[in-house]
Amino acid sequence: MEALGREGRGPVGYASSATAVDTGPATGDDLVPLLYKDFRATLFAQVLSLTNHDRQWTEDVVQETMIRAWQHSDTLEREPGMLRGWLLTVARRIVIDGWRNRRVRPQEVALEIPENAESTDRTDSSLAALTITRALRELDAKYQSVIYETYLAGNTVRQAAEILGIPEGTVKSRLYTAMRQLRKALGEVTIR
Repeated sequence: MEALGREGRGPVGYASSATAVDTGPATGDDLVPLLYKDFRATLFAQVLSLTNHDRQWTEDVVQETMIRAWQHSDTLEREPGMLRGWLLTVARRIVIDGWRNRRVRPQEVALEIPENAESTDRTDSSLAALTITRALRELDAKYQSVIYETYLAGNTVRQAAEILGIPEGTVKSRLYTAMRQLRKALGEVTIR
């Protein structure tokens, strides 16, 4: 890894092997890319452990730390060890503030919890049931019994025929006629 700075608060330079190359005074715009290049991986790893491996929060903390480094670029110590320490301290304080804010904020409630979700409006289904009940009452008793045994009781045509004591063919024809009369009655109800 290339080292930043030479001695103290002097200009930022790159150290290669034993010689330092002076690139002139560093501005805030020059400093942040160098910090990202040299310290981002270390900073990210340290912050990731502090945020319980929340990658999004970690990215936010690293970015905020770099913004603060840019804001204080004119007063930052340029020695790599000092920069690393400063960045880690700032990041740790940002995480601590984040934990404090999360404790103070009211707990968010998930909408999937049934007791907290809005109750469903059953007006339409109740109205439909009332309309069908009225239409069924207008049918002849022989048609009502066939619809009850097949649709409401859940019996097969054969079982309904046995229960009612009529042939299967009669059950089928009465069902056909009853459904036609119901459709007609319901059609008239919806037109009104």
